[in-house]
Amino acid sequence: MKYFLAIDLGASNGRHVIGYYENNEIVLKDVYRFKTIMDESADGLVWNLERLFNEIKNGIKKAFLEYPNIESLAIDTWGVDYVLMANDKEIKPFYAYRNERNIASSNEVHNIISFKELYNKTGIQFAPFNTIYQLYSDKLMGRLDNASDYLMLPSYFTYKLTGKKVHEYTNESTTSLLDPYKMNYSIDVINKLGLPKALFNGIVKPGYFVGALSSEIEKEVGGNTKVVMCASHDTASAFEAIDAKSDEIILSSGTWSLLGVKNDQPIITKESQESNYTNEGGVGYIRLLKNIMGMYIPNRVKNELGLDYKYIDSVINGAKYNEVFDVNDSSLLAPKSMRDAVLELLDKNPPKDDIELFVSIFNSLALSYKRAIEELELITDKSYSKVIVVGGGAKNSYLNNLIEEYTKKQVVTLPIEATALGNIMVQMKASKDL
Repeated sequence: MKYFLAIDLGASNGRHVIGYYENNEIVLKDVYRFKTIMDESADGLVWNLERLFNEIKNGIKKAFLEYPNIESLAIDTWGVDYVLMANDKEIKPFYAYRNERNIASSNEVHNIISFKELYNKTGIQFAPFNTIYQLYSDKLMGRLDNASDYLMLPSYFTYKLTGKKVHEYTNESTTSLLDPYKMNYSIDVINKLGLPKALFNGIVKPGYFVGALSSEIEKEVGGNTKVVMCASHDTASAFEAIDAKSDEIILSSGTWSLLGVKNDQPIITKESQESNYTNEGGVGYIRLLKNIMGMYIPNRVKNELGLDYKYIDSVINGAKYNEVFDVNDSSLLAPKSMRDAVLELLDKNPPKDDIELFVSIFNSLALSYKRAIEELELITDKSYSKVIVVGGGAKNSYLNNLIEEYTKKQVVTLPIEATALGNIMVQMKASKDL
């Protein structure tokens, strides 16, 4: 039996999952879990990549103890974040996408190339944390002067495991630097912003074999295996795990809510731009989707209050409160207190207690999905009958009932590790085992 290891880093939690094929289905087994939270620093929100890489190695070591013969491993993470390299040395700090530095740089970029023109060239939504704005901020700060490479996070961790640098298509597609038709870097955009062209080398597709673990890593983790690039953007892996029909919408419900469909070609129109729909790379298809601030909001409030969902679920059904707010309001991106930030948006008619606050949060999320689906049906000129919910949010029955109520669509929940499953499926296909 062949065993495959998915290392899946979400923006809140990381996990190592072993997958294998048995009785005509893929079986997943958790091996290791850890937190991936951002750190506060004098430079704002940053990633402690040394800690995260140590956790990655700890999980690989544990996987080898339980499964000595692992066919391959692959890493996926959230999009847009990257590491600047000066040859083989990292340029610190490792800014996180929620860092406030990106807000000013996005305005600077649009003074050079308007968002309308940028969208027409790349098909990517506007979000102030997109890689393009982060890199331009690096340029303004002089951080690109000595940079020889930039590596998106899955590519960086893969490099740390193998010593080899590659750029993988699905994660690169989140940067707002790719031509979605050529599936390669838009040299026109790069030249207009004066970014160093040497940073943007060839792109590999999911399933690419990078190499084996380096001898140093092999000694640390107690084994060796092939290292493959999966669909290294976590949403791309999640979408790969779902065999959605043409009239079905996928909602990947985690820290972020990613709502959309699989398309053969990008859709870049006035309507898609105005609705801020994005065209990101998948495994042989384009993911037309909307980014919505997902479970990050209730999870932050829950943690601030010291509550758990078991308690919230037991009392929320009896609460009645009709006020809603914009879940994508910029004030919710990285507030000191998420509870206070939401209450500020509800200040005209505030909830009388924290349970009503959760009622508002979940109703606001469901309403945002309804509006996103209406936009999607306008953009694609078709109707959809079903919403398939995967990820952590699939376990929240209260929210999923609201989604069905608001959207008038059938809601099917698949509380599976969709991202880990998609990661492993690409590995299996690469090894001809699927």
